[in-house]
Amino acid sequence: MKMFGRIKRVYGGFFRAGAQGAMAYRLNFMGFFAGESLYCFVMYFIWKAVFMASGDSTFMGFTLVDMTMYVFMSNIVNFFTGTDATRALAEEIRDGNIIMRMIKPVNVDMSLLANEVGYNVVSFVFIFAPVMVGVEIYRYFALGYVAFNILTFIAFFISMLLSYLLSFYINLIFGYLAFWLMNIWGFDILKGSIIKFFSGALIPLAFFPGVVRDIFELLPFASMVYKPTMIYMGKIKGLDLAIAYGEQIIWIVVFIGIAKILWRFAEKRLAVQGG
Repeated sequence: MKMFGRIKRVYGGFFRAGAQGAMAYRLNFMGFFAGESLYCFVMYFIWKAVFMASGDSTFMGFTLVDMTMYVFMSNIVNFFTGTDATRALAEEIRDGNIIMRMIKPVNVDMSLLANEVGYNVVSFVFIFAPVMVGVEIYRYFALGYVAFNILTFIAFFISMLLSYLLSFYINLIFGYLAFWLMNIWGFDILKGSIIKFFSGALIPLAFFPGVVRDIFELLPFASMVYKPTMIYMGKIKGLDLAIAYGEQIIWIVVFIGIAKILWRFAEKRLAVQGG
């Protein structure tokens, strides 16, 4: 309890700043949401056309209802677990404001994390929850029964939290590159494209050929969008669910370690720039 109280006292301000930032820019917030929703509907009609052209009720093991669920849930998982750590950290490094974090008695990564968690709490209430309710209403009318399962949702939510931590530290590592490159705009765009493709945010990894799919599922990106979404859909459960959790935790530990190592070199690099 003492440790929790200390964390709350030290990082509570960063959390509140993130939440207030989300509320302060509500128009931008909702504009982004509208754009993402439009993208989901476009993808739905594209996949609907694919199913109609195939002349079959299933395509690569997915029904149209499955595919609709996947499109909306993968997109909302990608949005919710997405992080601005790369851009935010790169900007602070470039304009020198990173020193303000370093002179405070806090960890740089934890302060950034607390700030983003505050933002995402607001995202969850105003974006994630309504979208999930809408998806479940659609599934009810499409299937004719309530398919929502609270245990499956809990399993999904745990996986999504692990996915967010993994995404945060991958993005943090790219942000640290700004100590050497100063401007990482191009690398950030490249990183986003790679993650979106290999995480299954564009195409379900189940659609790839066997060997390719197996390789993609071993990469850390699959744990960011594909696996949480498949858990929500009930396609990953039992022993496979435990394995999915294990893979997420292992990758989180790996990237935390890489981030710590990079930070040690980055501190020295900053000292040279300020000398």
